[in-house]
Amino acid sequence: MSDTFPASILGIDGHAHVFSRELDLTSARRYSPDYDASLAMYRDNLQAHGLSHGVLVQPSFLGTDNSYLLDALRQAPAQLRGVVVVDREISRPELNEMDRLGVVGIRLNLIGKTLPDFSEPQWKTLLAHIAELDWHVELHRHVSDLPGLVRALMPFGVKLVIDHFGRPDARLGLDQPGFREMLELALSGQLWMKVSGIYRLEGSEQENLDFARAALPLLVQSFGAQRLVWGSDWPHTQHESRVNYGSVVEQLQALECSPQLMRSLLIEAPQVLFDFAIVEA
Repeated sequence: MSDTFPASILGIDGHAHVFSRELDLTSARRYSPDYDASLAMYRDNLQAHGLSHGVLVQPSFLGTDNSYLLDALRQAPAQLRGVVVVDREISRPELNEMDRLGVVGIRLNLIGKTLPDFSEPQWKTLLAHIAELDWHVELHRHVSDLPGLVRALMPFGVKLVIDHFGRPDARLGLDQPGFREMLELALSGQLWMKVSGIYRLEGSEQENLDFARAALPLLVQSFGAQRLVWGSDWPHTQHESRVNYGSVVEQLQALECSPQLMRSLLIEAPQVLFDFAIVEA
């Protein structure tokens, strides 16, 4: 795909990853890719599915070395935004440079990790920077722990983005620990949700889809359609053998959203959250 792309927003993929198997991986990783997920491949997927813009999220196995992601942003600054993983001690000049390149948030991938204490001075300093930059904090953790994390972060005044429906277990239904509580917290207007990663919801393919269908009206009611965004989660790490870009687009279509909700998921909400200052068609 060339460096040209539609100036208007046809659709925004709010969650994807790019990497190379040749990169240095963090020692704390749970997963090691044996393939490449290049920017060119990603842009080809966008074009093939009628989408125009995307948000690149730092994969956990690369740790805090965001150089590959930042290089991708340099190659397509109007088309892409980024979400990085950083050390708490990162300097403000480093954050400012990331901001200039199109970074709009930090990700806290807390799956399998000890929950942080946001009252510690390093966290307070970092979160103050995030608020001043008008970035968001993306939370990736199973839903039972999300309410506590959200409550601890809300006083910092940052936008909070929940990954992949909050990572519930589809087999446990809508009344599982943390899910209803998360919906109540979303009424604050400070939370956003990524309607993504349906295949990561622990159940069978049908159970996952049934849960997502049942949850979506509740998310619209609590978060508001203007704070729900879709993401492909390409290249579907740890699920590559049974999931591809086409299949996650099919899962989105299977949610049977109204035309207005689909437009909000793909254009209106992500344009605001990820700061795509482009007039859509």
